[in-house]
Amino acid sequence: MALRPIDNSLPIAPERPKKHVKVVSVPIQKQSEVGVNDENKAPLPPSTDSTIDYISSDDLKPISDPESKIQGLIERLDSKDWTKVCESLNNARRFALYHSSLLLPFLEKVMSVVVKAMKNPRSALIKTSIMASSDIFYAFGDQLLDSTSDAFDSLLLQLLLKASQDKKFVCEEADRALNALVKSMTPLPLLNKLKLYVSHVNLRIRAKAAISISNFVSKMELEGMNEFGLVSLVQVAADLLNDRLPEAREAARRTVISIYEAYTGNEEQKQEEWQNFCQSSLPPIHAQSVVKITSSSR
Repeated sequence: MALRPIDNSLPIAPERPKKHVKVVSVPIQKQSEVGVNDENKAPLPPSTDSTIDYISSDDLKPISDPESKIQGLIERLDSKDWTKVCESLNNARRFALYHSSLLLPFLEKVMSVVVKAMKNPRSALIKTSIMASSDIFYAFGDQLLDSTSDAFDSLLLQLLLKASQDKKFVCEEADRALNALVKSMTPLPLLNKLKLYVSHVNLRIRAKAAISISNFVSKMELEGMNEFGLVSLVQVAADLLNDRLPEAREAARRTVISIYEAYTGNEEQKQEEWQNFCQSSLPPIHAQSVVKITSSSR
């Protein structure tokens, strides 16, 4: 018997066409293109901060026709563009160094702009403002203390803060400004201001104030120390000998030695008088520390 073909089997499904995966080639960035200079490639444009020039005081030049430009300077200091403020601060430095009599009537305004710039997050603006403060100190000295506003006090606090920062180049510039302050001002009135900061809650501000006091005292004669208050001065130094920061303690030691040298004139016969002075002016433990420092320095 002949076999019939089986027609009820499942039909064979036609083969579906395969999908072709579309491969997109992504160029791999070579190491030379990432943060490494390549002489065959155009350099990347510099960041905006790098376009600010930090001009030393020696390289600043007088302003031509300053009388006609002083008012424009004050207006540009209020600019919303921080690069223009930097430029104006450099011009203010030129006025301070070469045309100080023209800048004097606007000095409080300039100091307030300097303080505001120091609070700005841009490092270029901070450094430029600190450099401006140094030139202002050299140009005006004790005249800055005649102000009835708190502009100078705010400026001093900001400098102590900036000198306490972790950014090295800002810290170093602020230290230079504080040294300019010491060199350009009479010690007595500024010591009264710095004395307030040796008890500041910020350890670093205390240390920077202690260093500035030490620098001032090293320049003073015994007469000036007596005018400030010799007992008060040695008490400040004695308190700082136990400060938590080594910079403050070292500054206090230098202050103690400066007071001792001025008091005794390094004369052997005055050693007992010095010890009696310390014992009558300080708590016993502080007096012992001070006398120990001066004994070892002989």
